[in-house]
Amino acid sequence: MLVELVAHARRLVPVDGRHVLGITGCPAAGKSTLALALAQELARHGDAVAAVPMDGFHLSDSALHQLGRRDRKGAIDTFDADGYLALLRRIRADRDRTIWAPGFARDLEQPIAGTIPVDPQVRLVVTEGNYLLAEDPPWPQIRAELVEVWYCHLDDDLRRDRLVRRHIEFGKSEQAARDWVRAVDDPNAALISSSRDRADLDIDMARIGPLGPTAG
Repeated sequence: MLVELVAHARRLVPVDGRHVLGITGCPAAGKSTLALALAQELARHGDAVAAVPMDGFHLSDSALHQLGRRDRKGAIDTFDADGYLALLRRIRADRDRTIWAPGFARDLEQPIAGTIPVDPQVRLVVTEGNYLLAEDPPWPQIRAELVEVWYCHLDDDLRRDRLVRRHIEFGKSEQAARDWVRAVDDPNAALISSSRDRADLDIDMARIGPLGPTAG
């Protein structure tokens, strides 16, 4: 199925200008892994492509503490959505200079400014994030910047197991990881999945097979 997705993505590459393809889905469905695999395969075919995750727009832990939201990091209001929108608009409009997008250090669980280059020759940017199809402002404006949005889905039990393992890997006890999934990740997943029918493609990640370390 990856071959078909790569072929579909190649058809989105404009002859002139620049398009942004969005990939969304619930936490640990595999969207960031798919986005990276797509970007690598497109580059292998000679397409000028960049992968820019929404995770670079996580609010920092210090900001979340100030707002009283640190205990639900990853919820829709723990991102700088307006900053993300501004970056997408610049990516589409500014093709004369390299644009430096923020990344996300998973080991630190913090955004890192200016780590991902989008060079002038790039014609397709693949961006992935949880809330690309959400209805609350400014998410509809974000959707308007994307040529298509693909939704990744995966069996919920498998996805939750991946989440628990991820949280443990980055420092939580098993019980704390399970509590976080139940209290934070599951409500986020419910919001994300409610927008599934607005996607241009619905991708069963179980059909794609292993693509590398699971994330996103």
